[in-house]
Amino acid sequence: MRADIKDLMENNLVCVLATVSGDSPHCSLMSYATDADCREIYMVSHKNTKKYQNLTNNPAVSLLIDSRETSLLQDKKRPLALTVTGIFQKDVPEGKKQAIRELLRERHPELYMLLDDRDAEIVVVKIKALQLLDGICNAYFESVP
Repeated sequence: MRADIKDLMENNLVCVLATVSGDSPHCSLMSYATDADCREIYMVSHKNTKKYQNLTNNPAVSLLIDSRETSLLQDKKRPLALTVTGIFQKDVPEGKKQAIRELLRERHPELYMLLDDRDAEIVVVKIKALQLLDGICNAYFESVP
């Protein structure tokens, strides 16, 4: 994985999660964390939300992470936008979910109530592909095994 992609994923706090219900897309602004290799993205959601129902019915997802949060003023003319294609993982062991809760708690202390809510569920997305748009015209695509 390219260093600029990994840096973008590790140094931002929010992404846009796109799910699908039937033929209708649905976008949600989400706080997230990644595993050490940036091969999985972790989020938390209530089980009774549209996004979570969409995930359980259609595990294919897309996420957008961009440089608006982390760019310096002079870099605003050269935005970075990363589209992540992935698959929602339905059967995550409870021990792994607990480790992810702790990781999210460290990275996003504001999520403490949601992370402690018994109606909330950990969302794990296994990354399948990455597309980085660097500025207006430069694009890079990478499959993730």
